Amino acid sequence: MSKRFYVTTAIDYVNGQPHVGQAYEKVITDVIARVHRALGEPTFFLTGTDEHGQKVQQTAMAAGKPPQEYCDELAAIWRSLAGTLGLSNDDFIRTTDPGHEAIIQAILTKLNENGHFYRAPYHGYYSMKEETFLTEKDRREDGTFDPLWGQVVELVEENYYFKMGRHQQWLIDHIEANPDFIAPGFRRNEVLGFLRNNTLEDLCITRPKARLSWGIPLPFDPDYITYVWFDALVNYASLPGLRGDPVVLDALGPWLPEGSGIERNPDLQLWPADIHVIGKDIIKFHAVYWPIMLKAMELPLPRQILAHGWWQKDNERMSKTTGNVVDPVAVIQEWGVDAFRYYVTRELDIGPDGNWTDAGFAGRYQAELANGLGNLINRSLSMLRRYREGVVPPRHDELKPDVTAAVATVRNLLRQHSLQASLIAIWRLIDRVNQYVDQTAPFKLAKDPAQAERLGEVLYNLVETCRVLAVLIWPFLPDTAGRIFSQLALEGSPDRLDLASWGGLAEGHVVGTPAPLFPRRDGK
Repeated sequence: MSKRFYVTTAIDYVNGQPHVGQAYEKVITDVIARVHRALGEPTFFLTGTDEHGQKVQQTAMAAGKPPQEYCDELAAIWRSLAGTLGLSNDDFIRTTDPGHEAIIQAILTKLNENGHFYRAPYHGYYSMKEETFLTEKDRREDGTFDPLWGQVVELVEENYYFKMGRHQQWLIDHIEANPDFIAPGFRRNEVLGFLRNNTLEDLCITRPKARLSWGIPLPFDPDYITYVWFDALVNYASLPGLRGDPVVLDALGPWLPEGSGIERNPDLQLWPADIHVIGKDIIKFHAVYWPIMLKAMELPLPRQILAHGWWQKDNERMSKTTGNVVDPVAVIQEWGVDAFRYYVTRELDIGPDGNWTDAGFAGRYQAELANGLGNLINRSLSMLRRYREGVVPPRHDELKPDVTAAVATVRNLLRQHSLQASLIAIWRLIDRVNQYVDQTAPFKLAKDPAQAERLGEVLYNLVETCRVLAVLIWPFLPDTAGRIFSQLALEGSPDRLDLASWGGLAEGHVVGTPAPLFPRRDGK
C-alpha cells in the first residue's frame, strides 16, 4: 500500500455566500491536486463545510429554521460551487456528518483520559462574531476593541481547556527543524516570532450547552459543546479515519463510540496530509493549535501548511456593505470557468495579497487567452485543414528544443507548486510559437508549390506544439485542455505530464474542426 498525496482546503463556514478568496483557495488547491495526478501520483483532494457554532445557530434561528436544515441548504450551495469551479475533489466533508462526530468524540475521550484537559472558570471578553475569547492584549490604546471583532460581551462561565503551553518549545523546535512546514517562508517567520515572544495560553475547547447547543457534545460532560475550531480542524484527519485510514484508526480506534461503523481499510493511507492550503488569517489555528492537537492525539503532523494572501478589489478591501466585491459565480457565468481559473492563478502568486480589477481581468482574457493561446490553436488547426485537409505531415523537430526546454521548466516549477511562474513559462512558449507563425508565414508558403515540403514541416511543428500545450495547461485549465485534445481528434485526456514529450502526433493522423476556445469579447 502506498500513501496518496493528500491535499486539503480549509473548510468553509456556512454562515454566508462564497466569495472570491474562497474560490481562489479552491482553485489553487485543485491545480496542486491535478499537478500531482499529472505527475502520476495517486492523489486525494478534500474540501468541505464547517457547520457548527454560535453564528450558524443564531442565523438559523433568525431565519426560523432548525440549524440542520439551514446547514443542509447552504452546504448544497458550497457543493455546487465546487462543480462551478471545475474542482476535482475526491470528497466533500461536512462537520455535521455523523462519522465526523464519532471521530471528534474519540479524540476528546482520548485526550481527556490522557490528561490534556482541565475545567476552570473564565471571566473576560468574548467576540460573538469570531466566536473566540479576547484578552486585554486585544484592546486598542483607547480601551476599545477593534471593530473586526464585532460585538464583544463580558462573560463569566466555566469551560474545559486544552493544555497548550506545555508543547510550546516542542512546536518551536519542530518548525525550526522543518523549514518547509509553513510556507511561504515569511509566514513561517511570523509564526516563529509569535511563539518565541508570547507565552502560549491554554485553549478553551468548549462552550456551555446553555449558551450554545448547536455543536458536537462533549462525550465526558453533556453540559458542554465542542468549540467550533476544535471541531473544524479535525476534519482533515476525520475524513481519512472515516474511510478506514490505518494511521488514523491506530491512534483513535480504541476510543471510537460503539456502533460508529468505522472499519479499518488496509488498502488506504491518506494521513498525514501533504499540504493544508489555507488563508493567512487562520494560520495561528493551523500552524499552532493543530500541530499540538495532533501531537496529543499521537498522529503525525501534516507536511506543509501553505498560506495564501487576500484579494482586494481596486486596491480596497472587499466589503459587501459598499458593494466592492467579486462574485466568482457571476464572473464564471459571464466569462467561463477557465478564464476565472486562469486569472486568479496568473494574477496572484501564493503568499502575498492580490488586487482584482475588472479591467485587468478583461485585459488578460483578451491578450493572453483569446489572442495568445486561443488564436494559436485556432490558426494552427485551421491552416492544417486548409492546406493539408487536416492530415498531420511527417514529423519535424524545428520547435522541439524550445518545447522540450519549456516542458522541463514547467515540470520543475509545478513540482515546487510555483503556479504563477508555471503559467508565465507556458505563455512564454505560446508567445514564441505565435512568433514562429509570423516568421515562417505558412500562408505565404502555401502559395508556392516549391515550398510544399517546408509548409508541411511548419504545420507539424505547430500542431504538435498545440498538443503539448494542452498537456501543460491541463492542471490550470482542464476544460480548455480537453477541448484542444478534442479539436486535435485525440483520444483520452491530456492529464499526464509524460504526454508532453515531443513527437506524440503521428503522421497521417487527421485532426478535427477548430472552434474558438476564448471568443473575443470586444468592448469588454
